[in-house]
Amino acid sequence: LTLISMGEFQNSAQNDLALRFGAVGYPMVKSEEFNQLVKWLFLGNRGIIAENVRHQLSKVVKYNQMVANLAILHNVEAMTGALKEMQREGWLTIDEEILAGRAPYRTEHIDRYCDYILDLGRKVPPMRYKTRIFQ
Repeated sequence: LTLISMGEFQNSAQNDLALRFGAVGYPMVKSEEFNQLVKWLFLGNRGIIAENVRHQLSKVVKYNQMVANLAILHNVEAMTGALKEMQREGWLTIDEEILAGRAPYRTEHIDRYCDYILDLGRKVPPMRYKTRIFQ
């Protein structure tokens, strides 16, 4: 065992926090946000997969991640459209700082337990993949 002074301990703790929330920690936080979204979207059994069969586990995990990716795609397209509209109307000048505070892991608008009525005759507008925020 090594004895360290209180000052060395405080410096070590500050370095750990800087590492977690600094440049290295940013991807970790994003990964944690994605995992929280995946867990939130998991329906049934409080997020516990009851099957103990490898291929069944794999199917459940892949399906749940696909649902999460679809929710993220929907959120990104909706957020991009809203930001472009605000930009067009002059409400907002979009820069990297504004975009850094936005994440596509929103769940407030998703009603997991609602009855959704599908209108199969409704024309869905094509997704705008090439919309740019910065010129």
